[in-house]
Amino acid sequence: MPVYESLTDVVGRTPLLALNRFAPDSAARLLAKLEYFNPLSSVKDRTGLSIVRAAEADGRLGPGGTIVEATSGNTGIALAWVGASLGYRVVLVMPDDVSNERLLLLKALGAEVEFTPGAEGMAGANQRAGQIIEADPTAFLSGQGGNPANPAIHEGTTGPEIWSDTGGKVDVIVGATGTGGSLSGTGRYLRSVNPDVKVIGVEPDEAPVLNGGEWQPHKIQGITGGNGVPPTTDMELIDEVVRIPQDTAIETAREIMRSEGVMPGISSGAVLEAMRRLGERPEFAGKTVVGILADTGERYLSTELFDHVR
Repeated sequence: MPVYESLTDVVGRTPLLALNRFAPDSAARLLAKLEYFNPLSSVKDRTGLSIVRAAEADGRLGPGGTIVEATSGNTGIALAWVGASLGYRVVLVMPDDVSNERLLLLKALGAEVEFTPGAEGMAGANQRAGQIIEADPTAFLSGQGGNPANPAIHEGTTGPEIWSDTGGKVDVIVGATGTGGSLSGTGRYLRSVNPDVKVIGVEPDEAPVLNGGEWQPHKIQGITGGNGVPPTTDMELIDEVVRIPQDTAIETAREIMRSEGVMPGISSGAVLEAMRRLGERPEFAGKTVVGILADTGERYLSTELFDHVR
C-alpha cells in the first residue's frame, strides 16, 4: 500500500461481508457493505469529502473558509475531520438528543457545536444553520439534504464498488433514508448497469414519512429527521420503503454483534432487519441483497443500544 499524504485519500473501498450466520434460513444471499471502514467510521465520510471538494471546485469555499451544517452527527463528524485535514473552520448545529460519543468526537476534531431542541428534529437544526449563514454570508452551507454532491459520490464510488465486488451479481440494494443520498446515488448507478435492480429504503415505523405518514421523535439517530423528503432522496428510483420499529432495530443490531461480530449502529440494525425480511419473501429467493451499514455501534455506547450489557 502507498504512503498517503492526507486522510482524505483513504475514503471508500469499504468491504462487502457475507452474512452467513445472521439469517441462516434466508432464501436470499445477504451481503453487508461495511461503511464503518471509512476513516471516521461512517458512510458520511464519502459525503462530507464530496461536498467540500465540490465547493472548492466552484469557488463557494475558499482557503481557510467556514463550513456550516445542520447534522444529527455523522455528516458533522465527516465535515469536522475533513475540515481538520484541509484547514477549514467547521460550525455544526445538532439536536440536543444525539449520542454523547458524537459530540465528544466533534469537539475533539475542533468543530464548534450549537444545539437545538431534540423535539424539533432536524427541522430545528436546519433553521438555526440558516440563521448562521444569514449572519455570515461568507460561510459555506454544506446543505447535505439538497446538495447534489451527496448522491453523486455514491453514484461514482459506492455503487461501482458493490457492482465490482459482486461481479455484477446484485439484485437488491437496501439503505436507511436520512438524506437519501447514499441509497439514491448507489441505486442510480446499479440501476444504470442493471435496470432490474430493486432499490429498497428503510425508515422507522414510528416516523414513516416516506410512506406518507407523520414524523415524530424516534430512537434511530440519523434517519427520517423531520424535514419531509429531502431533495437528495430520489423517490422515483426507490421501489419500496420498509418500516422497521425502533426497538426492533436496536435488538437486531445487538443480535448481529453476537452472530457475526459486526458492530453496527442503530440505523444499520434497521437495515439488517429489512434485509432479513426481504430474504423471507418468495420473490427474492436466490437473489443477492446488499445492505449499506452506515456506521459503527461504537458511536452509540452511551445509548440504549448497549443497555443490555451496561
